Amino acid sequence: MTTTTIEAPAATRPPSTSRAQGPEAARARRKRVLNWIAVHSVALAVALLFVLPFVFVFLTSVMSDAQAMSGDLWPSSWHWENYTAVFRTEGFLTWWKNSLMYAGLGTLFTVCSAVPVAYALAKFRFRGRRGLMILVISTMMLPPQVIVIPMYLVWAQQFHLSGTLWPLIIPMAFGDAYSIFLLRQFLLTIPKEYIESARVDGCGELRTLLKIIVPMAKPGIAAIALFQFFYCWNDYFGPQIYAAQNPGAWTLSYGLESFKSAHSVNWNLTMAATLLVMVPVVIVFFFAQKAFVEGVTLTGVKG
Repeated sequence: MTTTTIEAPAATRPPSTSRAQGPEAARARRKRVLNWIAVHSVALAVALLFVLPFVFVFLTSVMSDAQAMSGDLWPSSWHWENYTAVFRTEGFLTWWKNSLMYAGLGTLFTVCSAVPVAYALAKFRFRGRRGLMILVISTMMLPPQVIVIPMYLVWAQQFHLSGTLWPLIIPMAFGDAYSIFLLRQFLLTIPKEYIESARVDGCGELRTLLKIIVPMAKPGIAAIALFQFFYCWNDYFGPQIYAAQNPGAWTLSYGLESFKSAHSVNWNLTMAATLLVMVPVVIVFFFAQKAFVEGVTLTGVKG
C-alpha cells in the first residue's frame, strides 16, 4: 500500500515593514540625533559660559588660604568656616541691613509713585499728556553724572543728609522715569472697557486703580519692582557719592570694595563675600522669574 504524503504549503510571510523601511528609518533617526546634539550642544555651551564663573567663585570660596592662591580648581578640603569669617568681619552685617533698607524702601517708593503716574499717562485724556510723556522719556536720557554735583550740594547743604542713604531713597518716592515708562506700556494693553465698566458701577478713579488696574497689572508691577530692587542692590555709584564718608551707611556693593582691599591676599574670603552679595539677587529672581519674564514681554507690546 502506497502512502501519499501531502506537504503543507509553506506559510506565506508578509514582507517586514521594518526591513522595507530600514534604511530610511535609520537615516531619519540618525538625522534627529544629530539635530538634537547640535541644538543642545549650543545651549549647553551657552549655559556653561554663564554658570562656570559662579562655580569658580563658589569653589574658591571654600578653599584654604594657601590653595586659593594656587592654580587649583577643586578644593582639597572644604572650608565652610570662610562664610562665618565673612559674617564676623566688622561692618558686614551693617552693610547687609543698609542694602536691604535701600533696596526695600527704594522698590516700595518707586512702585507706589510709578503706578498712579503710569495709569494717568496711559488711560487719561488731557491736554499736554503727550508733552508730559516726552518729558518723562527725556529724563531717561540724562546721565546721572551730569546732575550729581548740584544734587549733592542740595542734600548736603540744605537738608544735611550727607553720609546717609536718604538722598538716594527719598527721590524714589517722586517717581522713576524708567519705571513709569515701562508700566505705562503695560497699562496700554489693558482694554479700556474694564475701566468704563468700573465707572458705570460707581467706582471712582482711585478705587478703579486699586481694584481693577493693579490686580490686572501685577506682571508689569512685578517687572519694575524687580528692576528697581536689582538696581538698588547693585548700586555702587550712589553710595559712593552720598555715604562714602560714613562706613555705617555703606551698602554691600560699596563695602565689598573695602572688604577686598582689606583681604587682598585672602581670595577665598573675597569670593565668599562676593557670593553672599550675589545670593539674594539670584534667589529673588528665581522666585519671581515667571512674573518678571511675563511683565518684560508685555511691556513692549504697544507703543
